[in-house]
Amino acid sequence: MKKIAIIGAGGFGREVKTLINQINEENKIFDIIGFYDENEELPEKINGIPYLGNIENLYNFNQEIALVIAIAIPKIKKEIIKNLKNYKYDFPILIHPKTIIGKDNVTIGEGSIICAGNIITNDIQIGDFTTLNLCCTTGHDTKIGAFSSFMPSVNISGEVKMGEGIYVGTGAKIINNLEIGANTIIGAGAVVSKSLPENCTAVGVPAKPMKFH
Repeated sequence: MKKIAIIGAGGFGREVKTLINQINEENKIFDIIGFYDENEELPEKINGIPYLGNIENLYNFNQEIALVIAIAIPKIKKEIIKNLKNYKYDFPILIHPKTIIGKDNVTIGEGSIICAGNIITNDIQIGDFTTLNLCCTTGHDTKIGAFSSFMPSVNISGEVKMGEGIYVGTGAKIINNLEIGANTIIGAGAVVSKSLPENCTAVGVPAKPMKFH
């Protein structure tokens, strides 16, 4: 079994631990060695798995292990990878056994997390270190940039093009034939019916940019 550590011991980190356990129920692949997190006040064990210290401890780790980044904020994911990419770590793709994925031209980048209940159809590109949380749907000919995060029950229609570092809140809907600029945040429950520029926060029905960052 491949030794794996989870970066991030919050709620999503604990859900990723459950995801890995459910993958192992189908096929024993991973041995979870523990969590890494910047919160040094965490207990010695979290859901039965050891807390191994902050992320800087990985800079001096001398064993070959896999890592999964269980953090939703794109900017933080990108910064962690920037600091760890030069080390000999493996970043596997984690896909829940109950995910439905089409067999025609679907690519999923390294380090991505696909949670239970997702439906991914055909001719889709999902960039590195992207998270699709519970029960999202991704339609045909969609392209998602690296480091993006989609919260539960996001619906993406076909032919949507997204830049890097997109964050989409719970229950948002994105209709077909749109472009979403890099680093854009889409609020929970929003309905995106027009393309959005980069570096904006968009909310509402229909979604409109409310501020730029």
